[in-house]
Amino acid sequence: MAKLNFALHHASLMISDLEASVRFYTEVVGLQQVERPDLGFPGAWFQLGANQQLHILKLHNIDPTVGRPEHGGRDRHVALTVDQFEAVRDSLDAHKVFYSMSKSGRKALFFRDLDANAIEIIGRD
Repeated sequence: MAKLNFALHHASLMISDLEASVRFYTEVVGLQQVERPDLGFPGAWFQLGANQQLHILKLHNIDPTVGRPEHGGRDRHVALTVDQFEAVRDSLDAHKVFYSMSKSGRKALFFRDLDANAIEIIGRD
């Protein structure tokens, strides 16, 4: 088979409260919400760079939201890169969102959203 050229288009996370999750991802994390078509169920899309997105879906979540590892690097997670790493960390601090720094020593941190989804933020600066 010929080598195929893949790129990540989007990642989707299950959420339980659309309004609260949109506020969390826009006001705390700093993502930009973009238009989403009517898909027959609630959700929201956020733009990540030129060609990537994060989607949140208000659907029944079959995954447990309790009993997950404290450090998100030991769980399924979405990793996002950002130029303004300190601004994101300052916002998490200001909103009293618990996070842990990467165990690898990289300029990276892990936190959980309102539905215990693990998110990694990696600084590019």
